[in-house]
Amino acid sequence: MIITALSNWKPKPGRLLEWHPTEAALVAARAAAVHPAPASFLQEDHLRATAAAAARGDAHHAYTGVATEIDGSLDADALTRAVRAYVLRHEGLRCWFEVTDSVLTRRLGSDSVASFEPTDAGTFATDAEFQNYVRARFSSEATAFEWPGFVVGAVERDSDFTLYYGADHAFTDGGSQALVISELADLYALEIGESVPELAEAGSHLDYAIEERALATRYGPTAPEIVAWKEIFQRNEGKMPRFPLDLGLAEGEKAPVRIVERYLLDADATASLDRACKAAGARLSSGVFAAVAIADYELAGRADYFGITVLSTRHLGDYGQSQGWFVNFAPVAFPVGGASTFAAVAARAHEAFEKAKQISAAPVHAVLGALAADGTLGSELAVSPNMLSYIDFRWFPGVGRPADARAEHFTGEGSTANASMWINRDADHFYLCAQVPDTAVAAESVERYHAHLQRVFESVARTGDYVIGSLTTDATGRPEELIDAGHHDH
Repeated sequence: MIITALSNWKPKPGRLLEWHPTEAALVAARAAAVHPAPASFLQEDHLRATAAAAARGDAHHAYTGVATEIDGSLDADALTRAVRAYVLRHEGLRCWFEVTDSVLTRRLGSDSVASFEPTDAGTFATDAEFQNYVRARFSSEATAFEWPGFVVGAVERDSDFTLYYGADHAFTDGGSQALVISELADLYALEIGESVPELAEAGSHLDYAIEERALATRYGPTAPEIVAWKEIFQRNEGKMPRFPLDLGLAEGEKAPVRIVERYLLDADATASLDRACKAAGARLSSGVFAAVAIADYELAGRADYFGITVLSTRHLGDYGQSQGWFVNFAPVAFPVGGASTFAAVAARAHEAFEKAKQISAAPVHAVLGALAADGTLGSELAVSPNMLSYIDFRWFPGVGRPADARAEHFTGEGSTANASMWINRDADHFYLCAQVPDTAVAAESVERYHAHLQRVFESVARTGDYVIGSLTTDATGRPEELIDAGHHDH
């Protein structure tokens, strides 16, 4: 699987098929009762923001999707049964929400809502036609305020087909998207008589939401996790993390998202980077933070790194195969100043990342509530932080099989004030994907930053370490390597 821009998804032309609930399923959905399970914290934030955006008349971009290619002629009836089986496995996908007068209400459909049928949506001849079609479909159908909050479709050809799935972010996260396309492909394979590995049971996101609310009550203002957050913010002037270079925006301003991708290392070089991290007493995950911290230091003079990362919460229950939003946020903070090598920074980053895992035991909403109450955070509560995430896709179910290997994961593209990075590893390479403001200043700053970061990774992979200060920039902003005259760009 590769994370990429939606515009890079270019299936071969064919017949467009869409799966929609049958009329009987829609009748059952409209009759669904209110369910007492709350939304999870992230769901609630998302739903309120999405409702406010809809009230302003904004286009809906808060969805995420995934697609893959399947060999063999499409059996539409088999895929219909597979979609039903998939929805029956995941209780959260039979839900939708209402937001009225600031009250958030969940409705849960019975099993009878999981009845679908395919419809013919015509054909397309160009990539632009397909992009217009699929973006309109995601924007209008993958919403949390009516059922279903997801879309399933295919591009049918004579001997193969494209399978795609998209959902409102309320019902999914990055891990879920890495799971769903393999699961749908497996369920389809079972329906056409092929053998696949047994699918594990999937815990309910409703149970998770209930447990998360209960967990939050255990963390008061003196809990070590909340104290750790407070200390980190106090050392950083009570500010959320920002991208270290100018993005061409005024404070509080946003711009439309532009997706930026960068190939960093091949599989062999990534393995070398991994070994160098371990030799420094770290892991590749913390090595990512070390390299980013060095880039921040060398390009912006930041002697202390402070970032916020995304960590999975699937380990809190039987959620390894579940669909939903199973993440929490945690701060990663450590000094760079005084260190002379990547290895030295990696050791610090490893200690900070391990602490972040401990801190993440507290749901971030319990933390933010406490920090708002004591004045640690004021207006910064409304600021979205610049994020850094690392995912190793080699450990997901389905990895190595065709549906996963051919999969592309993408998101809707709204607006941002950040240049958050998702750095990922798979069996073939190590790469980053970033959502950046579409400004000329941001384009130059992000290119300069990513190029510098890549050279840090390359140096560590090639030599086993990196000497801080060994890269500088010339008058054009292009990094120059001072210690390895033989270096060349990849």
